[in-house]
Amino acid sequence: MTTAEIKAMATEYIINTYGDRNLAFVKGEGPYLWDADGKKYLDFLGGLAVNGLGHCHPKVVAAIREQAGKLLHTSNLYYIQPQAELAKLLVDNSDMDLCFFCNSGAEANEAAIKLARKYTKDSGRTDAYEIITMENSFHGRTMATITATAQTKYHVGFEPMLEGFKYVPFDELEATEAAISAKTCAILVEPIQSEGGVNIPSDGYLQGLRELCDKHELVLIFDEVQTAMGRLGTFFGYQSYGVVPDVITMAKALGSGVPIGAMLAKREIAESFVPGTHAATFGGNPLVTAAASTTIQTILEENLAVNAVKMGNYLAGGLMELKGKYPIKEVRGKGLLRGLVMEVDAKPIAAKCIENGLVTICTNDYVLRFLPPLNINAGHVEEAVDIVEKSMAEVL
Repeated sequence: MTTAEIKAMATEYIINTYGDRNLAFVKGEGPYLWDADGKKYLDFLGGLAVNGLGHCHPKVVAAIREQAGKLLHTSNLYYIQPQAELAKLLVDNSDMDLCFFCNSGAEANEAAIKLARKYTKDSGRTDAYEIITMENSFHGRTMATITATAQTKYHVGFEPMLEGFKYVPFDELEATEAAISAKTCAILVEPIQSEGGVNIPSDGYLQGLRELCDKHELVLIFDEVQTAMGRLGTFFGYQSYGVVPDVITMAKALGSGVPIGAMLAKREIAESFVPGTHAATFGGNPLVTAAASTTIQTILEENLAVNAVKMGNYLAGGLMELKGKYPIKEVRGKGLLRGLVMEVDAKPIAAKCIENGLVTICTNDYVLRFLPPLNINAGHVEEAVDIVEKSMAEVL
């Protein structure tokens, strides 16, 4: 089928929640994609931080094929060997003790919200249920996580929002402390706000949140849906900042494209979830956990977190070289989560990049966001920067 034929079929039969689209990708290999008409693209969006190993990594493909030939699903009424193995891998590479598996980042954040409330009530603070989140955050599209997402544009048409969330500016400790009350049970924060514009915390901010939570006996939750799995240069993003939360949520790159999410927590907190308090039918089934375990092993064996730092710095440097020629304000980010902040509307530039063969996206109107695979090389970075420059020259 051609792109036009795929688009026509999708338009007729699928609810349009993503707007008009002009691309239909049908093949991927490494950092490259091909559309239904045969055009090749360099993918520096990575399926929105999902394809951390690029497309169709041979080790992951082999693991999926092998597991699909053995067992796809049984439900969590029974023990699942690949699930147990994945849990051990995650615990061994974190400061957490126990895992819960689900299907997405939103579900992982739902689990964290429920766990924080349950643990707080179990601890005797029966009137505490409020969670503080940050302006420009993004935590998911369910009713709880969309309420936790402190961006009103996502709330329109779904009111009333759920009770129990307070919003404060990101990177402002005084505002956060002022919002804490006897009803507060947790603080939920992204180490770097990716969807919100690649917003970076100042030195001491995350440590300050840790200290506030210790002082007021609150649960500190890090939403690492986009920052985990080596992207910032350490396996988990919190390790880049030297601050250990009580609960971590993750998804995106965990399964290299298969739908899986996870919540990790300290034992004392995790044990508030007992049989009957939470569940997920497909959560951590044999197929997705086999894919995730292979993904993690590949990241560790190939030292891809180290490569993320090296290539991320190279990408940032290449983009900054364009600053004198074009209205660029700054390049911000860490590892291979980078934002090119423009002084003009960046949406036409993002569109032109795609037209010229580079997949990227504009967020918050002025930021070109880059989330390439962790195993890219210098040649891929140079190719991407060249396309960005060509696109700017054509648009500006």
